[in-house]
Amino acid sequence: MAQTVVIALAETHDVSVLCGRPSYDPTERRPWRLYQSEQCDRVRIIRAGSSDYPRTQMNKRVFNYLSYVFLAVPRALFLPCDVILAMTDPPFEGIVGAFVALLKRKPYVYNIRDLYPDMAVGGSIVQPGLLARAWEKLHRWALRRATRVVVLGEDMRRRILAKGIDPAKVVVVRDGTEIAHPGAPAPDLDPEVIRAIRANFRFVLLHAGNLGFYGAWDTLLAGAASLGEDDIGLVFVGDGAQRARLEAAAANLPNVRFLPFFPAGKISSVLAAADAHLITVKRGLEGVVVPSKMYGILAAGKPIVAVAPRECDVVSLGEAKGFSISCDPDDPARFAQLVRNLSQNPAELNDMSRAALAAAPEFNRTSELQKLLKIIEATVQTDPNSP
Repeated sequence: MAQTVVIALAETHDVSVLCGRPSYDPTERRPWRLYQSEQCDRVRIIRAGSSDYPRTQMNKRVFNYLSYVFLAVPRALFLPCDVILAMTDPPFEGIVGAFVALLKRKPYVYNIRDLYPDMAVGGSIVQPGLLARAWEKLHRWALRRATRVVVLGEDMRRRILAKGIDPAKVVVVRDGTEIAHPGAPAPDLDPEVIRAIRANFRFVLLHAGNLGFYGAWDTLLAGAASLGEDDIGLVFVGDGAQRARLEAAAANLPNVRFLPFFPAGKISSVLAAADAHLITVKRGLEGVVVPSKMYGILAAGKPIVAVAPRECDVVSLGEAKGFSISCDPDDPARFAQLVRNLSQNPAELNDMSRAALAAAPEFNRTSELQKLLKIIEATVQTDPNSP
């Protein structure tokens, strides 16, 4: 997502990207250098020599974050710029961005992808205590320092406003998805990918994406235990910090399967393989994480089963527009009943599919990126310190 933002900005502006070494996907490696620089058209990419522990080693990834900040901040202070944009990887990048902007006396746009420290505490990564309180205090300082705070949905905006932040500076820019032009040919689908996902199940509910700390995973597995007799499969495509635990917990559930990520070129086939897609947010993390996979699912014309609190956008938007059904993230029996009913009601499934296709154009990624571009340009033009 950072890349899509950079590409949109670089159409009309010079962009410098200060980042670390690739670490999220362990198949992508860069040799260590104190700093590496490369130019791609109007984009200059500077990579600090951070450590590169993969996402499956969450404890060690702290060293990735700290080494990145230690090297990136001094370099950032000497980079010429008109505005500073920070996202939330590392999780405390918003605080770092505010600090750099203060020292450079530049406007600051804070684009929140995941809301920390709320996510770290809600996901039991960090325990409530002195560290969490100090982190939250610094984060609120960064939010107040920001010229604009960009969030992914109305649910996240409500979270930010609850922290006492000026509503005028908090704006929603959704990730959206690529929308095919009318009359464009349908994407080519790979039958092998579809066969791998569907196996021999009559009905497939698919979760494609990161298996991190944000989902109501135990609710899903408990509900799936009663769906096997209905020939309903729950399929997870992806990886993450919780995958090993979930695989162990589902060892005796033949209708629950785990598959690795497929190549990016197979995304259309992955989306098409399911009868319905699953989006889950556990209680306490509503507005903290905003799963952007929703938009690609809508563009594929697939229904959504949302196992999430009612405050989440995927629930409120889905109910208003008719593309999703939902249940409480702590109610496995209700989850199982919803899926069972949906699998037995092809008319409802078709209605939800049509509603998904109808809603998708409202979340056109190109339009959302243009909205972000205008926000950043307006930030520079109205800042008294800008040239």
